[in-house]
Amino acid sequence: MSKKIVSIIVFPGSNCDRDLAVAVKNCLGIKPQLIWHDTAHIKKTNLILIPGGFSYGDYLRAGVIATKSPAIKEIVRLGLNGVPIIGICNGFQILTECNLLEGALIKNSHQLFECKEIYLKVENTNNIFFKNLPKRTVMNFPIANSQGNFFIDKDNLKSLEDNNQIILKYSSSNGKVDISNNPNGSIKNIAGIVNKKKNIMGLMPHPERAIDKFSSKDGQIFFSCLKDLL
Repeated sequence: MSKKIVSIIVFPGSNCDRDLAVAVKNCLGIKPQLIWHDTAHIKKTNLILIPGGFSYGDYLRAGVIATKSPAIKEIVRLGLNGVPIIGICNGFQILTECNLLEGALIKNSHQLFECKEIYLKVENTNNIFFKNLPKRTVMNFPIANSQGNFFIDKDNLKSLEDNNQIILKYSSSNGKVDISNNPNGSIKNIAGIVNKKKNIMGLMPHPERAIDKFSSKDGQIFFSCLKDLL
């Protein structure tokens, strides 16, 4: 059996890469390779993870400068060729900025940095990431962002819905989705989406911060879903 490789992309300003590496090691039993942002060629990988943080200090706009790095150009190539990719928080922002995912992450509606635990409901499981999860599973993860407000125009929102690309929504602990459970103003309470080919996922909450006794441990559910990709 060939060795399975998980790659974590690291930018100047990333601050969740180590948390993500620990989560991968503890939940999947794999020591991931850390890829510096100026790497132009990734020889082999089964899964790419883009962590949270503040790549390049979030100057200009969250994630936009990171899209000019050699590693992202390589990730675009690999993603279009079907390699599974997950962007978490700033990673989600980067994926929208390089057009691997639709929509945009803009300033939170209340204009404040939001840092707290929230609940998420799994909306769709017809993708490689959540195919073994019961639909409407609810998970408890932390969020930490000031630009986590997912926005997309009306026509492309309908496309996301028609193609079952919306996979996570902010909810109550029992799975109720409404404005009272929306922490940042995201349209339709959207917390995570996939691309049309369903091999690329972005989500704003942090599953890597929910794997130990100091948390809900629901991050373990998330990472267990990735075993079939490896």
